[in-house]
Amino acid sequence: MCGLFGIFGVKDAAYYTYFGLYSLQHRGQESAGIAVWDGKKIVEWKNLGLVSEVFKEDTLYKLKGEVAIGHVRYSTTGSSVMQNVQPFCVNFAKKTLALAHNGNLVNAYEIRCSMEEEGHIFQTTMDSEVIIHLIAKRLKKGLVEAISETMRLLKGAYSVLLLYENNLVAFRDPWGFRPLCLGMLNGGYVIASETCAFDLIGAQYLRDIEPGEILLINEEGIHSFYPFRKGKNKFPKSFCIFEFIYFARPDSYIFTKNVYPIRKNLGKNLYKECPLEADFVMPFPDSGNYAAIGYAQASGLPLEFGMIRNHYVGRTFIQPSQKIRDISVKMKLNPVKEIIKGKEVIIIDDSLVRGTTSKNRLKSIKEAGAKRIHFLLSCPPIKYPCFFGIDFPSSAELIAGKHTVEEIRKYLDIDTLYYLSIEGLLDAVGDLRDKVCLACFTGEYPVEVDFQFRKDIAEV
Repeated sequence: MCGLFGIFGVKDAAYYTYFGLYSLQHRGQESAGIAVWDGKKIVEWKNLGLVSEVFKEDTLYKLKGEVAIGHVRYSTTGSSVMQNVQPFCVNFAKKTLALAHNGNLVNAYEIRCSMEEEGHIFQTTMDSEVIIHLIAKRLKKGLVEAISETMRLLKGAYSVLLLYENNLVAFRDPWGFRPLCLGMLNGGYVIASETCAFDLIGAQYLRDIEPGEILLINEEGIHSFYPFRKGKNKFPKSFCIFEFIYFARPDSYIFTKNVYPIRKNLGKNLYKECPLEADFVMPFPDSGNYAAIGYAQASGLPLEFGMIRNHYVGRTFIQPSQKIRDISVKMKLNPVKEIIKGKEVIIIDDSLVRGTTSKNRLKSIKEAGAKRIHFLLSCPPIKYPCFFGIDFPSSAELIAGKHTVEEIRKYLDIDTLYYLSIEGLLDAVGDLRDKVCLACFTGEYPVEVDFQFRKDIAEV
């Protein structure tokens, strides 16, 4: 997860960055930060919390400048503490660098150990800090060459924004795991994880930052550099399929594709593979909404919202008793008993990870009086952990990693459980079918992952 936003050559850059991050809040709710070049130095403000909690009018007023980067964080490596909040700023040789990163490096542990032996001191537990150390070490060779050499050392997922004096740089791993796109606003440039951030501020989407590209923006203009030789199979495109299934906002363009129709296609393909008769189709909101629309349209069945979401609920940590835990489950979603009682329902959701949340939600549907429950998922079984920036735990914690579909159905205590096939998933993304990462379904990782990194992720 995590959301990035950068802007160059636009007055009140911090304000635009605030609104950009607000649009990307769904990509991370743990912390938010903005760093601005004020013409002499980089000024930053960041803290734990939502964008609206971290930034106030007086705070933004102090962040003056026309070049800025921002970050919202969802941690997958490094704990959720203040020192891990991004953008990450460092002072080096009388210069200041600020970096914002989305993704996971799979060789960060190896690089970090090597650099610590050389005397480097790390302030955080983030893999992102490895990137800035590598760049700073090579800055004498020039900014672009420092980044180029760093990219050749890194393995894994990284979409990065770097602020260095009056230079805004965006660079992306050669596999293209995480999205990053370029836009234009008032004669200046904007960069974001998703195009929905452009829509809010009135920016025009130009194109994606290409996998393996370094995009440098400064007073001399905009320039692209490609540190990798283009080989047909050296860096197979590996766009994260979960951006389409769940992460990205449905109004965004991701990897050049609009998310909304793809999610509807997932639902339509679910109906092709698993046509059922029932009284109505309903989603588990909001993750199942658009696939449910697709299934309902393909089947001709009515679409109902049989569960109502409370949009003002955060995470609930205080759960001292079973009764309190049961209440916390109902805080976010509550069934509409009037339309569910005595009905046969088809429930659509995007995925099933550990299974505990879905079990509680399905239990509440049964308690509301549903006659029969069919639970359909718009992605295949998640059997393998992700090492590239998704919070999927070890295989042992993934319910589909150790149980058959029938065993999971019995555990959920429902009448039908069906997962969309890999072919149905690929059909929904059209001409990107050969360019997506399916490792969490197949176990075939596009990048080799060392044992220590697997161990670290499992312990986070």
